[in-house]
Amino acid sequence: MAPKPKDKLKPSPSSSQPPPAIEDLFTSLSKHIQRSDFEQAAKVADQVLSIAPGDEDAIRCKVVALIKDDRIEDALSMIQSSQKVPFDFGFFKAYCLYRQNKLDEALESLKRQEGNSATMLLESQILYRLGKMDACMDIYQKLQKSKIDSIEINSVAGLVASGRASEVQRMLDTLRVKATSSFELAYNTACSLIERGMYTDAEQLLLSARRIGQETLLEDNLPDDEIEIELAPIAVQLAYVQQLLGHKQEAIQAYTDIIKRDVSDESSLAVAVNNLIALKGSKDVSDSLRKLDRLKEKDLQNFHLARGLDLKLSLKQREAIYANRVLLLLHANKLDQARELVAALPDMFADSVRPILLQAAVLVRENKAGKAEEVLGQFVEKYPDKSKVVLLARAQVAAAAGHPHIAAESLAKIHDIQHMPATVATLVALKERAGDIDGAAAVLDSAIKWWSNAMTEDNKLSVIMQEAASFKLRHGHEEDAAQLYEKLVKSHGNIEALVGLVTTMAHVDVNKAEAYEKQLTPLPGLKGIDVDSLEKTSGAKHVEGASHVGVSEALDEGKSKAKAKKKRKRKPRYPKGFDPANPGPPPDPERWLPKRERSSYRPKRKDKRAAQVRGSQGSVTREKHEAVGVGSSSYVSNSKANQAGASKGAAEQSKPQSKSSRKKSRN
Repeated sequence: MAPKPKDKLKPSPSSSQPPPAIEDLFTSLSKHIQRSDFEQAAKVADQVLSIAPGDEDAIRCKVVALIKDDRIEDALSMIQSSQKVPFDFGFFKAYCLYRQNKLDEALESLKRQEGNSATMLLESQILYRLGKMDACMDIYQKLQKSKIDSIEINSVAGLVASGRASEVQRMLDTLRVKATSSFELAYNTACSLIERGMYTDAEQLLLSARRIGQETLLEDNLPDDEIEIELAPIAVQLAYVQQLLGHKQEAIQAYTDIIKRDVSDESSLAVAVNNLIALKGSKDVSDSLRKLDRLKEKDLQNFHLARGLDLKLSLKQREAIYANRVLLLLHANKLDQARELVAALPDMFADSVRPILLQAAVLVRENKAGKAEEVLGQFVEKYPDKSKVVLLARAQVAAAAGHPHIAAESLAKIHDIQHMPATVATLVALKERAGDIDGAAAVLDSAIKWWSNAMTEDNKLSVIMQEAASFKLRHGHEEDAAQLYEKLVKSHGNIEALVGLVTTMAHVDVNKAEAYEKQLTPLPGLKGIDVDSLEKTSGAKHVEGASHVGVSEALDEGKSKAKAKKKRKRKPRYPKGFDPANPGPPPDPERWLPKRERSSYRPKRKDKRAAQVRGSQGSVTREKHEAVGVGSSSYVSNSKANQAGASKGAAEQSKPQSKSSRKKSRN
């Protein structure tokens, strides 16, 4: 911002030296701002303010220089100290609060500003970060009429974030802008294609965005590392498309390369880490937790995203990262950390149902299913408009915990899916398990009534009626089942319903059963059978050995067939290097016998020194007998000595021993 030249100057009377001319200071200030040397610009602005305190242009230049130099706290302090200046710094204050992620305060500060294009653009950015996409898109619609550069980029991003990706192409056609006019617009348009499930088209557009971005940034003379940082979101999104296309290994490799290079911006790196651990799931949980620790604030012991990520990531992205952190902690069985993190999530994501679902997951993991059901039920009563997913979760928890009545009660509160066949089948099964047969029948009757009045092409009335008739027949209500089968036969002509009708009518009205039985297609080969005479017979007689004869005949027949087959002659396979013409000496015939049984075995000789005998011949026998006797008699006499030695050895065992001493103690 170039300041206005100053013609008049009132020097400060306290200065000992004549101050520099204010025109020179403003000229220097203008040069520093044009060179983007904002640090020096702030210093020159201080010099101007030391000469002329309260100068409006100097204050404004210093505030802008501090903001440009990312000194947001200093800029806010400067604005607070300049409240007596008639110039309104509300816009700059709102921007500083926006940079500090104090979004509600920033929005409040903007309310007192006039609705020009700059104010509206900042307001739209604040609303975008707050997740209020409808209000954000209303402002973008108004800004399209004003000549703001690249407004279509933000508009496409807003449409995608608000779930209106299908409107992107129509808006581009209205503005007469091509998606490939800039790499940012191509990237945002590719995101809209991803939201619509057009993954292949999104991949091609992302490749075009990367090519356009490389060409554009090279023209701006950016170094290679800065170009890679600028294009990092495109690389991460390409990996995400591979993930959506089912190319899991390619996506994992791409995410791993992005993380290893560590040249991406903070937000792209965070998305790559989150997607990688989502792909890996419960595999290598400790490594996934270490990767997530790279995203946390360094000074905090508990897990909290770094301040820069809090500002750059969207609400949806931050919530996904925290949710994955909780799931990893559950897989790692670190329940204390998971419980502590879950307790902080409702304040972070007040409008989301995911924190309460994660809290229920932690309680279930702690074997507190009843408490989980209670917590989910309280949330449903407090926020009925967000109850659908929570009720489904409560039904699942209750069914797994063996509480079918609570599960059925939860499902029954979701009115818009009551008539769906899957819901009907689940409710009937739950009520049957709970012993509420009448309640299960009422569910089927209600579903039949709904589908009877439904004007849809894919009508499920016949399926529901078939299952209802089978249910009533199974529980002894033959007349009700017969009526349902009869309606099915008359309306749809279903052969399965006709079979069920005949079977059911046989218990209720035999004449009707016979009448409907005639509509069944006769089976081939049954015309020559007299059913009456077959019923009068005493049945088939068992013949002894008949089964064995049949089996033996089958075996003989199989053997004859096997003999009839010619065996194919195969060439013998010889070891490598063996010549059948010159086989050499035959192998040893005793090669498979144990060594002791071979004819060539010779036992080892005993030590000659052990066989040396001293003295006369008779002394050997006498010494042997005396040794045995002494040994037996000395057992009692040496028992005390042995006990003393044993106790001494036990005392020595308490000390660390070397390897040799342990061997001696065993001997």
